[in-house]
Amino acid sequence: MNKETAIKIFEQKKIRSHWDDEQEKWYFSVVDVIQVLTESVDVAAYWRKLKQRLKQEGNETVTNLHGLKMLAADSKMRLTDVADTEQLFRLIQSVPSPKAEPFKMWLAKVARERIDEIEDPEIGIERLMETYLKKGYSKEWINQRLKSIEVRKELTDEWEKRGVSKGQEFAILTDEITKAWSSFSVQQYKKHKGLKKENLRDNMSNLELVLNMLAEATTTEISKEKKPKTFIENKIIANQGGTIAGNTRKEIEEKTGKKVVTKLNASNYLNDKKKLK
Repeated sequence: MNKETAIKIFEQKKIRSHWDDEQEKWYFSVVDVIQVLTESVDVAAYWRKLKQRLKQEGNETVTNLHGLKMLAADSKMRLTDVADTEQLFRLIQSVPSPKAEPFKMWLAKVARERIDEIEDPEIGIERLMETYLKKGYSKEWINQRLKSIEVRKELTDEWEKRGVSKGQEFAILTDEITKAWSSFSVQQYKKHKGLKKENLRDNMSNLELVLNMLAEATTTEISKEKKPKTFIENKIIANQGGTIAGNTRKEIEEKTGKKVVTKLNASNYLNDKKKLK
């Protein structure tokens, strides 16, 4: 299953989700949905009892559910029950909640938006820009962030051409690039900024984003020329691309006398009513 991980928000509550490119549908964490609808103090127990009752009643929706590994509260990937939009509509009927109808409307809107974005990618870009603006980011920073997404996509497309697998192999190569340009692994970088589950790039300054883009764009270009055939060769190229950006970082730090990679994150800027720039 080719998945795109996302966090959806309903009434300020987070719902973990995955987009399946092949089936063109969203899968949502069932316990997250039930938490939103019931505000249960023990949502896992609530779901276990509900699932058991529905199975005894011969409910096919519950029988057909499957599990996916999603990021849990302890920052580990754990298996959890997920349901697509159609399955959720059926499950919601078994959960008494005044939020059921508003949630159904929200669910239909989420599903429709994704189809719209597939048909017209510009819609997705506009929605993403709107989301960042609402959070308080500056237009200058947002433009850099959107460009970084484009650069990243070009890199991952190149990796796929070279036989690199999504998931762990992508993560290893990303780590190699990040260490080479910033001197931090991805996890060290996030720890440096005081982040846990937050997106690292959403917490980079404009200059950090630019250097990260330089590292990834350079890696893409080297890969296109060298045409690596093994994972080790891809890893070497990732280091080379990152090192070029790393050398640029060192020159900037030497000229300015300041560290490029700072401890500041988005909350530092936005809580102070400043903008990332």
